[in-house]
This record gives sequence, C-alpha cells and structure tokens, in this order.
Amino acid sequence: MMFGAWGNPDHDESIAIIHRALDAGINVVDTADIYSQGESEEIVGKALAGGLRDEVVLATKFHAAMSDNPNHRGNSRRWIAREVENSLRRLQTDWIDLYQVHRPEPGTDFDETLGALSDLVHQGKIRYIGTSTFEPSDIVEGQWIAERRGRERVVSEQPPYSILARGIEREVLPVAQRYNLAVIPWSPLAGGWLSGRYRKGAELPVSSRSARVPGRFDLARPVNIAKLEAVEQLTLLAQEAGLPLVHLALAFVLEHPAITSAIIGPRTLEQLESQLEAVKVTLSPDVLDRIDEIVPPGTTINPEDAGYQPPSLTDPTLRRSSSTGR
Repeated sequence: MMFGAWGNPDHDESIAIIHRALDAGINVVDTADIYSQGESEEIVGKALAGGLRDEVVLATKFHAAMSDNPNHRGNSRRWIAREVENSLRRLQTDWIDLYQVHRPEPGTDFDETLGALSDLVHQGKIRYIGTSTFEPSDIVEGQWIAERRGRERVVSEQPPYSILARGIEREVLPVAQRYNLAVIPWSPLAGGWLSGRYRKGAELPVSSRSARVPGRFDLARPVNIAKLEAVEQLTLLAQEAGLPLVHLALAFVLEHPAITSAIIGPRTLEQLESQLEAVKVTLSPDVLDRIDEIVPPGTTINPEDAGYQPPSLTDPTLRRSSSTGR
C-alpha cells in the first residue's frame, strides 16, 4: 500500500524496496487495485518484470471504488470480470496467484462473487481465491457455498492483526484453523503505532495514512489515548526483552499458530531493513503473558482498527422498525 502516491511516489525507490525484499527471501508480494488508484500495481508490475514474476506469489485485491462511476466497484460478476483484466494489465502478468475480495458486500450474493472467481480460476487468470477483513460468518458462508454449489474454495483470509488490534482472536482465527485457511494479516505494526515513532509527549508523526483514516490517529479520542498508553508499556517491555518494538510486534503476530505470514508495508528501504530480522525472533512465555496483560486477548482498543464494520452496526435503519417509527 505504501508504493505510489499514498506512500512513496518514487517508482525507482519502491522497486528497489521490492527487489531487496526478494533478495532477503520474501516471496509473497501483496497489493490491491485501490492502492494509489492502481499505481501500486503498476509499480509491482515493473518490479517483477524480466523474469522475477515466476519466483513470486503475487496477490492483489478488488472491491473498492476505482472511480466515481458506481459500476467501477464492488463484488459483482460484472465488475470482477472487468477489474481482473485491469489488474493483469497493470501488473504486467498473465495470471494472479491470489485474487482477494477486499471487503464484504452484503448487497451482492457471495455465490455470485465466488462463481465469477471460480470462472477466472478455470480460465487460468487466477490461481486461488482469498478474502480480506471478512466477518467469521462470511468466512463460513464461503466454505458452505464452495461445498454445496461446486465453487472454487476460498483458501485464505487477510484480516487486521496486531498487539493493539486482537479482535480476530475471538472467532476469525479459530474459524480459519477449523477450515484450514491461510491467514496473512495486514497492519501488524498497527498502522505505524508499533513502529517506535509514537511516544507520549512527542509530536505525532504526519503520514498519508493518518490523513485517510484520522479516526485511527486522532488523540482527541479516548481510544487512541488508550493505544498510546499501551504503546508506552509495550516499548518498556521490548526494552526489557532486548528487542526493538518493531520486532516485538511482528514476532507477536507470527507467534499465533493460525498465522501463515505477516504483511509488512515499508515505505522506505530503511523501514524494510528494520523489519526483516523479526522473523528470527521468538518471544518467551513470560513476554507473551506481559503482552496479554497490557492488551487482553481478543481486544481491539480502537474499533476503527478492525478495518470493517458491518452495515448492521453502521446503518441505523437496519436496527429500527419502520412500522413503529422508532
């Protein structure tokens, strides 16, 4: 997400980051059509040109609005058939290894979505189907549809997961384990909160992410003050354990047995280098217990860090009977 206008607009620097990651042994590159309105996919396509494409598991996503046209978004068969061609062109590839539904769309039958994606698998344009930030019931429904209606099966889920956003521990991770889904969480550094840049008494760093989703960063909100308090405690814990906070945060995510890998989103080469060694870190039970004390299991301090709220919560009309006028 950090390649292009949303993060690093320098294509050459972004490509250098991808190449360094591949040299370090990373073999999965995840992007989405919406990231900088397609620019991220274009950068990834350039980076993987010249023979590198075959060595990488390439993942991208669809769902979000790509223009003001209401037909240029969503999970319908019509949009999927069109947008996959756009992503293939931007990525300079003939196939996508993992094509993911970026968010649920209650107004579109999930069977329609899976039917369209199954057709793309049969056509050889995608290899596997994934979801991102889906509710547990939606994940189960996808498995049910595949079994009962002969669709290709969803094989992965990409949810938000970090020490500060542990909500998926309640149901998403157990459900993923039950159905043998790969889990590749996004934002293991909690949108930068666990990068070491956010400290009490210090000026908050300015980023494009904080401008896009201010509710996750505004310190006028009590939930974000609570996040900052937790970060202070976690920083001290990392120091006691002899670790950078970044390594503590990433190692925590990788520790859960349901997690396949963690998605990192470096904007600079320096940020990438600071994260690579985290894969070698193993946290002791004492450290994990301390983390549980600071942020209890299943807790997401700021609900906006969950990445998705279903219409049943965001649309008041769905909770009020029109017949009573209440």
